Amino acid sequence: MKEKASQCLECGKSFSRRDSLHQHERAHTGEKHYTCLECGQSFTRSSSLHSHQRIHTGEKPYTCLECGKSFSLSSTLRSHQRIHTGEKPYTCLECGRSFSQRGHLHSHQRTHTGGKPYTCLECGQSFTESGSLHRHQKTHIGDKPYTCLECGQSFTQGGHLQRHQRTHTGDKPFKCLECGKSFARIESLHSHQSTHTGEKPYKCLECGQSFTKGGSLHRHQKTHIVEKPYTCLECGKSFTRSESLRSHQRSHTGEKPYKCLECGWSFTESGRLRKHQRIHTGEKPYTCLECGQSFTHIAGTCGFLEPPRHDEKQTGI
Repeated sequence: MKEKASQCLECGKSFSRRDSLHQHERAHTGEKHYTCLECGQSFTRSSSLHSHQRIHTGEKPYTCLECGKSFSLSSTLRSHQRIHTGEKPYTCLECGRSFSQRGHLHSHQRTHTGGKPYTCLECGQSFTESGSLHRHQKTHIGDKPYTCLECGQSFTQGGHLQRHQRTHTGDKPFKCLECGKSFARIESLHSHQSTHTGEKPYKCLECGQSFTKGGSLHRHQKTHIVEKPYTCLECGKSFTRSESLRSHQRSHTGEKPYKCLECGWSFTESGRLRKHQRIHTGEKPYTCLECGQSFTHIAGTCGFLEPPRHDEKQTGI
């Protein structure tokens, strides 16, 4: 067996090749010799630079043999393949629930600890996930760069656009391994799976009540929150969120800033405009898990629902 010729003085790890040692040592020194000429970001390893450069070139050399979807990183492909295999290697030690990705486990664990490390600098609202904060921040700037070419509806995230497009194509890529039923959104699959297991992994730390969905827990937790710091100077009514106060104030001013470009009707809230637009688009985002029938409004449903898209707030009609 060939003797390892080089040893790291920092941690004692040995390497058979000197260039491997030099590359390893950068983990201790923080040196980043490999720089992307496109955006200036630097890396400690040439392989990391090569992987990064695919962001600019659009190259996706790793293809899923199951569905044909391609990825720029082999690690992303492996993570994606768990959708097809059902593999969930990351398990929560608190409640036993398993996940296909480590990041999903970390986010889930905060439902037990109550941690919300991501705070919006605009309004102070906190979130358990960075993605939730990023989505929330777009409500302040109104940015919706992703537009459906089929009906013209716009979204804050590319993922939301992809989910929406399935309402046109009828594609349901997420399949329950227990009964074979397929769903358009992975959240709908997770919600459905609890009907087989009876699992309620989302527990309220305030009163101990458990829920099958994180959204149900979040809505429940608001029943414990007494603080309503946003008060209407016109009538004295208070609200937990500044957005709710601004929406309420329009009942006094009569302002209707959200206008339907199709027929000209105006609304006080963006959520009401989105509901109205379904008259023109024919979109039916609420699907009954029991019978499969879809509806334009949650009030028309007949049973268990797939959860609504995260970019759409449920408001009263």
